[in-house]
Amino acid sequence: MNTKIKVAAVSYLNTKPLLYGIEHSDIINDIDIVLDYPSRLAQSLQDGTIDIALLPVAAIPGIPGAHIVSDYGIGADGNVVSVAIFSQVPMEEIETVYLDYQSRTSVRLAQLLLENHWKKKVVFKPAPENFIEYINGKNAGVIIGDRALKQLHNFEYVYDLSAAWKDYTGLDFIFAAWVANKPLTEDFTTRFNAANATGLKHLEKVIAENHFPYYDLYTYYTDNIKYYLDDRKKKGLARFLELIG
Repeated sequence: MNTKIKVAAVSYLNTKPLLYGIEHSDIINDIDIVLDYPSRLAQSLQDGTIDIALLPVAAIPGIPGAHIVSDYGIGADGNVVSVAIFSQVPMEEIETVYLDYQSRTSVRLAQLLLENHWKKKVVFKPAPENFIEYINGKNAGVIIGDRALKQLHNFEYVYDLSAAWKDYTGLDFIFAAWVANKPLTEDFTTRFNAANATGLKHLEKVIAENHFPYYDLYTYYTDNIKYYLDDRKKKGLARFLELIG
């Protein structure tokens, strides 16, 4: 009896099109899907409790044998909307930044941009679960995912990290990619890639299944998130890993 391949992702709205394709393709018969915070996926992959993860890219260098196994992931070319520094004061007045505990790539990107792009020295604080309550005065915070989309109209200043990266480097960005740290068969990776692509052909069904009144999901899935990881995005990834290395 063959052991199923354990595939892990996060349950944010940005993953829904990819997961829809996987769940509605015959490859679902060969895998088990696990959902977790992005910050936990790297450890699970390293521990061998999962085989493939939609991994925050900042974690790739720390995992021996890690390699990207699909042409699809979570990328952006400019405004991504769901990864930003939120504040009630302009950038020049920010003194403290809470770092979202759910993310690793977004946190490293924020730190990099604050130092090199905005030229800001701030105090970084690990974010407690209710950290959005503490974003006031000169305290800002990195918020990601669905929570970020819900907060877009609640703060005076929203600094989109993908847009800032584009301004700083001129490059696209990859937030997460499907990564394995062990060999997979060519047949499996081909079918897995095709399953991801399938989900993007059924966005109307994905949107119908995920009622979300805070932001237009069609805009999010077609304008903000760029799921196909083309050469421009891979170039951005290489630059990011070089800068944080």
